Amino acid sequence: MATVIYIPNRPHSPITLLPVLHSSAFCYLPFSRAPRIFSLFTTLSCWHQSAMAEALTVPLPLADEKARKSSLEQSQNDSLESIERIREVDSDIERRVVRKCDWWVVPAPTVMFMLSFIDRVNIANAKIEGMLTDLHMVKHDYNIALFIVFIPFILCETPSNMILKRITPRVWLSFLLFGCGLMAICQGVTGSFGGLVACRFVLGIFEAGISPGSILLITMYYRREELPRRICWWYMSGTIAGAFGGLLAYALANMIFIIEGCVTVVMSIVMYWWLADWPADCRFLTPDEHKVLMWRLMDDSEGDAKMNRVNWSRCARDWKVWVATVMYFGIVALNYSTNNFNPTLLKELGYTSAAAQIHSIPLYVVASAFCLGSCYLSTYVNNRFWPLQSGVLLGSVGFVILLAQRSPAIGPHIAYMALFFITSAGYIVQPMVVSWVMNNASGHYKRAFTSGTMIGLGNAGGLVSSNVFFQEESPYYQTGYGTSLALLILTSVAAVVFYVGLKRENAKRDAGERDHRLQLADADNLGDDHPSFRFSF
Repeated sequence: MATVIYIPNRPHSPITLLPVLHSSAFCYLPFSRAPRIFSLFTTLSCWHQSAMAEALTVPLPLADEKARKSSLEQSQNDSLESIERIREVDSDIERRVVRKCDWWVVPAPTVMFMLSFIDRVNIANAKIEGMLTDLHMVKHDYNIALFIVFIPFILCETPSNMILKRITPRVWLSFLLFGCGLMAICQGVTGSFGGLVACRFVLGIFEAGISPGSILLITMYYRREELPRRICWWYMSGTIAGAFGGLLAYALANMIFIIEGCVTVVMSIVMYWWLADWPADCRFLTPDEHKVLMWRLMDDSEGDAKMNRVNWSRCARDWKVWVATVMYFGIVALNYSTNNFNPTLLKELGYTSAAAQIHSIPLYVVASAFCLGSCYLSTYVNNRFWPLQSGVLLGSVGFVILLAQRSPAIGPHIAYMALFFITSAGYIVQPMVVSWVMNNASGHYKRAFTSGTMIGLGNAGGLVSSNVFFQEESPYYQTGYGTSLALLILTSVAAVVFYVGLKRENAKRDAGERDHRLQLADADNLGDDHPSFRFSF
């Protein structure tokens, strides 16, 4: 008969268990103590077996399970009493914990995303500074160089998040950033179009894990109503990157790739000490503050809605993940359109290369203001759906103006205003989508799967946006603008489906129609499928 052996993990750490066949017994070992080669093999094996296989679990005998739950409940009661005593002695401790998280958790991923984003989109600035001539690029070569990066994006983001679950964020994310900087430098020294494509493909492998990993790390530290503002701060680094990209391109010209890549490499080393680890192992809180942090997180979202063991089948069957992916797919296509083509579109309006770089800066400054304002508004009204739809409306107006450029009434200044609309719309909608979806994913593995799948597959929107702006359609780009508008509307429709679906699911849970899940074999590992979990809007 199979037996179950539990080996204690370190204090406060969620116990992640790895099945290891040993003689006639199944020994469950903390993953952190398993050999690294075996952990990597297990991660890759799970992914390549369609990432859909049901995770195998070995249930405890009923008596042992009841004893474990009784012990857990007693521990939670003791912890709650301890938290109450701490709060009585120090009434400001909870506010101090949030403030420390804001200083220690959010800034490092924000800077990291900004640097990786610059390394990815600075090709748009290099294009109008003579890259096409230097590398003898013709026809659709630029489009190929853009979309090649999204292939590894789609393939590697979810596996990267699974690896991140097993490796401390500061190790894995700083390694990925180092790779991004190295590939950016290689783009600057390559002398051929083939070399550029190869560098950008490898860049995509490193870039793939940074966005979902950063989002996952930030979401683990905050309550659901606090999350949109922090995601907004993180996304604003993209607008800052867009503005700095234009400014640096104006100043650096042909050295864009090399200088920006060197900065990224240096900062990746800094990130090893700057990035926070998971909440259970955070280094910047006192023991009492750490207790308050863990209590806040448990009290807010999870409770019984945990997923501390990977369950591919349950994650993959969740309709919310796939609707979220469609939402993200639509809006990311718009953002990549603006990031990859804004300098070109500005040059088509009659600006010189230098003037186009400078005129791209205000687009992102205004987008930052819209991003910040919409996120604070969504936090104030505790709603993500309506700010999202307002961003869709703003972007739709911009695309309609651009599609009507052939009209004498639409001059260069009106078209420039439309670029403000569509750039701002992208930075209103995308953080709304991400924060809304992550608010409604519960359990560590479920959040990792959701963010990785949504961002990984959703980045296929970049494949689309890279291949719909044709040089022969310049300066009107009917195909590019029309496709981007259609995908923006797709985001709006998917958001409606998501909203209605969450409403119906909450109603069913209120009526007890999901209580039967408590009788399932994985009742302690349901994530947000748990009947007690309620979705937010």
